[in-house]
Amino acid sequence: MPRIERTAIQADLDRYITGNFLGDAATAQLAVDTPLLEWGVLNSLNLLQLITHIKETFGVVVSPIDVTGSHFKNLGTITDLVYKLLLQPA
Repeated sequence: MPRIERTAIQADLDRYITGNFLGDAATAQLAVDTPLLEWGVLNSLNLLQLITHIKETFGVVVSPIDVTGSHFKNLGTITDLVYKLLLQPA
């Protein structure tokens, strides 16, 4: 699998979260440190949709052990998780 740059991962996740979970607020750009869990942007249903998007887009599986508040706190932490999973051997 070709290496995907961290910035490309972050841009894709930003577009997905903004387009699917922010509704009318999509005109505002999502900051890397926006507290997605605290603000209720990511709830249990949205989190499942995001994990499915990650699997379909990047070909990595987010295991239940990785579904934590620290990994899904904000755009930066989600990007870090996906990048780390991409670097792991298959």
